[in-house]
Amino acid sequence: MDAAMTELPTPEELRARLEALAARRGFLLPHHGALAAGAPDLHVAYLAMYEALTVMPRQLSPLERECVWLCLLVAAEEAIGTHHLELFRAAGGTDSIAQSLIALAGAAPACDAFAFAHRHWEGQLPALDPASAWASTVAALRGALAPDLADLALLAVQAARGSRVGIARQIERLYAQKVDEARIVEALSYIIWPKGVNAFVEACDVWHRLMVTGAITPSARFAAWRDMPGLGAFDPASGRVVSGFGGEGNDGSARDRAAD
Repeated sequence: MDAAMTELPTPEELRARLEALAARRGFLLPHHGALAAGAPDLHVAYLAMYEALTVMPRQLSPLERECVWLCLLVAAEEAIGTHHLELFRAAGGTDSIAQSLIALAGAAPACDAFAFAHRHWEGQLPALDPASAWASTVAALRGALAPDLADLALLAVQAARGSRVGIARQIERLYAQKVDEARIVEALSYIIWPKGVNAFVEACDVWHRLMVTGAITPSARFAAWRDMPGLGAFDPASGRVVSGFGGEGNDGSARDRAAD
């Protein structure tokens, strides 16, 4: 065996490890067994990532965090995430708040629809303003949710949907409310778990473009990210890093975003 590789566990060691994990978390999902048995180093790193991403306190309060998660679970159709419903209740989440969050998640495609209608039918619907139409929709559905929390949850939803229109709209709304950027990062980062890191990369690409174009004004700390040269994907044809990641979200949303 390569000296750099970790010894795989014995059946007894594996059983003890999984039993300890189940006792700590109260449940055990099947993939833990596969990772612990066949890739123990990766399993350790995975657990550390999970703790840092979803367990350790960051900027959002426990209730705010679980509000974002509830919206995200609906958008991603992740029925398996029932422990987040328990955490939502434990943090003070009510039926009324849950109803508002579910309604917001369900209404998220309307943001794209307003942009689409404005782009294609401006002559027939000259009074339609996508930003104000979306603002009215959110206001009508958010109930008692604080405006910034509703928009943080919707940012996660739009990123989970892959809507560049929706991501841009939410980031603009959050900056208009002067929401701390670390709170935006936290809400957005939760999509890594149900939707994968590429969805997070795409959302951050939208965010970065908004900073570069001057659509939003970042703090000094985030301006350092904005000004970092060489951000982008690798282009195998040219062998160079290129700006951006393809540009279009679902239903041509990049085109619609540019139009409004």
